[in-house]
Amino acid sequence: MIIAHECLANVKQDMMPLLDTHWAETEPNQDTILLNPDWKEYALLDAAGILHIFTARQDNELIGYCVVMISKSIHHKEHTFAATDVIYVKPEYRKGKTGSDLIKFAEEHCRNIGVSLMTLNMKTEFPFDSLMIRMGFNLIERVYHKCFLGK
Repeated sequence: MIIAHECLANVKQDMMPLLDTHWAETEPNQDTILLNPDWKEYALLDAAGILHIFTARQDNELIGYCVVMISKSIHHKEHTFAATDVIYVKPEYRKGKTGSDLIKFAEEHCRNIGVSLMTLNMKTEFPFDSLMIRMGFNLIERVYHKCFLGK
């Protein structure tokens, strides 16, 4: 398995089928909010150095990704924070070290470029809290949402 930091242009085509699978597996509002990434905005964030895509590949096949947004904190101007946009590992690779290796790689990259704090979010129906705790992450916040479409 190879873990790497890749630019959007190099990984976009490989990510698209996994994004569909990821969305179908985890999105709670599928009946009202369709998956429709704004690839132009992602490209702008990539060009600005904000978007960081970490990939896991087995025999050149994309088996996981961790997409992180890195920017100066508007609450703490002397710090740079990293926040996950999405993280996904194909189900058949979740029992091994793929997820932890991917997160460790992203952590190391963030640390090396001066990030002060990294946050990682997950869906409550698909938790991996035990992995986060083993990796030294702390639970600090709960997020609630309400969809105003449909129903």
